[in-house]
Amino acid sequence: MKKLFLTSAIILLSLNVKAQEKKEGLQGAWFATSQFGYQQTKTGDNKGTNLSVIPIVGNFITPSVAVGAGVGIMNIKSENATGTTANTNLLVVEPLVRKYWNIAGSFYFFGQLATPIITGKEKEADTKVSQYGVAMSGGVDFFVNKHFSVEFSYDLANFTSTTINPATGDKTTVTNFSLAHVASADPVYINALGGSMPNLTTPLSFGFKFIF
Repeated sequence: MKKLFLTSAIILLSLNVKAQEKKEGLQGAWFATSQFGYQQTKTGDNKGTNLSVIPIVGNFITPSVAVGAGVGIMNIKSENATGTTANTNLLVVEPLVRKYWNIAGSFYFFGQLATPIITGKEKEADTKVSQYGVAMSGGVDFFVNKHFSVEFSYDLANFTSTTINPATGDKTTVTNFSLAHVASADPVYINALGGSMPNLTTPLSFGFKFIF
């Protein structure tokens, strides 16, 4: 009889633990991912390169809501036969929040709201650059296992305001609002920073995420 009670207690405890794990889901888990991009345009002796590296870290504050932030750099550089003609270093800070909905099994749909802030300077002409924005996106996240997932996302709406302030002359403000399309850099932005026609945002992205 004692063995029966003991076995029943173990089974009930096991079921309770599993139910609690299902209820909590990813709550308390941390995730890490990164945005990386590189682009180069070369014509004769003229070469333009764009590099962005933005690590992102976040935490699931509830079973279906995660908050996080990305902190990284962007470099836009232009060179010709005589040397460097433009060299822009930008700091990127991007707070974000995500909401997850389970579709089936390990597949989840998520909605994300981010507020990227970019600031820096083009060194050769001493031109200051600042940008803030709001970006809304949606996507699908597939959890391969409890420590690794693969995600696809698509930009739904994007708003940015960029200010270019040269050492001499008037400052320029570029305001952009887009719905589900590639947001190419404004020509004023390209000319001021010497970029190689950079796309500041793209509608479709693919990435890996580590959960711990």
